[in-house]
Amino acid sequence: MVLFHLLPASLLLGLGLFSCQTQPATTASAPVATAETTATPGAAAPAEAISAASISKYLQAVSSDEMLGRKPFTEGETRSTQYLADEFKRLGLQPGPNGTYFQPVPLVEITGTPSSTLQVKGKGQALSFEYKTDFVAFTQREQPEVKVTNSPLVFAGYGVVAPEYGWDDYAGLDVKGKTVVVLVNDPGNASQDSTLFKGRAMTYYGRWTYKYEEAARHGAAGVLIVHDTKPAAYPWSVVLSGAISPKLRAQTENKGADKCALEGWLTLDAAKKLFQAAGQNYEQLYAAANTRGFKPRLLGGLTLTGSIQNKLLRKTSRNVLAVLPGTTRPDEYILYSAHWDHFGVGKAIAGDSIYNGAVDDGTGLASLLSIAEAFQQAKQKPERSIVFLAVTAEEQGLLGSAYYAQHPPFPLNKTVADLNMDMLWPYGPMKDLTVIGYGQSELEDYARAAAQEQNRYLLPDQTPETGMFYRSDHFSFAHVGVPSLYASGGFESRTGGKQAIAQQRQNYTTNLYHKPADQFDPSWDLTGIAQDAQLYFRVGQRLASETTFPKWREGSEFKGAREKSMGGK
Repeated sequence: MVLFHLLPASLLLGLGLFSCQTQPATTASAPVATAETTATPGAAAPAEAISAASISKYLQAVSSDEMLGRKPFTEGETRSTQYLADEFKRLGLQPGPNGTYFQPVPLVEITGTPSSTLQVKGKGQALSFEYKTDFVAFTQREQPEVKVTNSPLVFAGYGVVAPEYGWDDYAGLDVKGKTVVVLVNDPGNASQDSTLFKGRAMTYYGRWTYKYEEAARHGAAGVLIVHDTKPAAYPWSVVLSGAISPKLRAQTENKGADKCALEGWLTLDAAKKLFQAAGQNYEQLYAAANTRGFKPRLLGGLTLTGSIQNKLLRKTSRNVLAVLPGTTRPDEYILYSAHWDHFGVGKAIAGDSIYNGAVDDGTGLASLLSIAEAFQQAKQKPERSIVFLAVTAEEQGLLGSAYYAQHPPFPLNKTVADLNMDMLWPYGPMKDLTVIGYGQSELEDYARAAAQEQNRYLLPDQTPETGMFYRSDHFSFAHVGVPSLYASGGFESRTGGKQAIAQQRQNYTTNLYHKPADQFDPSWDLTGIAQDAQLYFRVGQRLASETTFPKWREGSEFKGAREKSMGGK
């Protein structure tokens, strides 16, 4: 979770420019089911190993000052990843297929310095947009310099190609060598029509990362997203803070040559000036882009020129993984995932410069280790293999999980599910289990059954319009078709109700989030985290005893990828 600690909780959900995000301290809507009346009688109890004490033991270790904030490419990475590997070994888990507990993840750090202005010319006009004030720009190309020169400008609506929704913003348009200007979010967000895409709930097509991917697939030289605070759900300051810092990217064989040379954002005011110079009206273009049958259009003969100077640093980070082999179907796998990285040693606040990341995501790591310990201590061993995966560089854009998904040590068509844990709340037991991306897959049915055993109810994502489903490591697996679950309690405290937990979360967001103050607190009540970890254990235990594979629901944008993958099963 990155660089958003100065913002109010109501905005934090939308901020995931590079990573997972906190959820807002809002009042939960009505639950999907009331668990108190539907609990499964006689359900098997979770392994005793998962307790507040076990969570505390691991949480204190991974978030201690000795781990130096767990930043990739630092001594903190060496210490934290070795600790995880040592714990996996101590628990008697097997290493990965390469004979070690580490999966190398080659990354490149790109520190880009854009030209001070973007120059727009044409129709006898000349506009100059100022860096940081009007635009930000970066690149994924591993080159000392990238540039676009006199690149024709094109407006392509939302920049979406979604056959399942009958939508193609690039229809009939050749954008090779051109710079595409697109809107933030997706068409359903602005519409009153709940049947357009998923209505106000953001789809993957609304993510800024998708827009860069799609423009590159069409051969564009550049792509600029128009920033508008309401549909983006975060202010320009968030875009700016994320854009000006060095970025880690996955190393690729072609050194990013298949990416657009220039990626970036325009402020809404700058975009309006650009459209006006092209003889177009922003409001009219916006209305057209939200209408079926929208046709992309050249922006009146205008061209764009700009460049970025880059400093490159190539290094290898590492994911940490371990395996508990299945007893009868060891070639089928259930993943438990959490990210080990945080922000290392940085700017001192109140005399403290170590960004310990206790909640984000020390809680996920502690749960991962506690669940591993529970599986090892359970009398009945799993029939399917269990993979415990701690990934790198989540805070930089889900890079470690994405690398695993693209270079899987275990076949994806044999991977049953990913159960992801990211930022669990240390404020006692909860009545709810909030599922991010509710309605996506049958894993919700497993989660509901496990929640009912704990007298809890299932609650859908409370702000689906902000696209939380696409902002933590489970998404990397969903993207390649593996059904994924990302859920935790956090909207209704069993002891303090909704208001108490809302206040506690707001305090975390304001005073601890992405600050050195996010460190272990002995006064925390970790029983709620243990409760979530127990629930995840039960879901994995049930999946491991079955012969079927959970499916994506109809309408999920990941269903096709799974079906394609499973075709070779």
